[in-house]
Amino acid sequence: MDIRNKPSEGSLENPSSNPKRKPHPLWRWFWLTFLVLSLGYAWYSFYVPSNEVVWADDTNSARQLASESNKPVMMFFTATWCVPCRIMKREVFADSEVAEAINAQVVPVMIYADSPGADELFRQYNIGGTPITIFTDNSGQVLDYAVGGIGKPEFMDMLGKLVN
Repeated sequence: MDIRNKPSEGSLENPSSNPKRKPHPLWRWFWLTFLVLSLGYAWYSFYVPSNEVVWADDTNSARQLASESNKPVMMFFTATWCVPCRIMKREVFADSEVAEAINAQVVPVMIYADSPGADELFRQYNIGGTPITIFTDNSGQVLDYAVGGIGKPEFMDMLGKLVN
């Protein structure tokens, strides 16, 4: 027998001498926990509850309602893929106090980036990204605006300044 052809001990050619090493049981729990937390975060990022805000169908109807009721128009520029927009919808617009204040003080309209005719509004107000909240009078003149996602306190301050 030739020694050069004989498998050596511990080599890959002899499966009985190299048992497969099992991972530590804590790794299984680590990856399971990581998966559950990741899925939970993904769900939380995209979850948007319904709200009580009475949104106008489009900017033309919003301006008409605003002129009839003598209220400013609130335009919320958003997109279906925008996570900060979803967070703002969940944490600001879904709040009952905010919804009540919006319905009482302004005529709100939500403008999606990919909706027909949105390009014209994005150019008119120089919108480069979402979310952006703009308050205008019924003729379209900007009264106040916020770039990016804002929280409930900042939003309520903006509404308070419009009334005063």
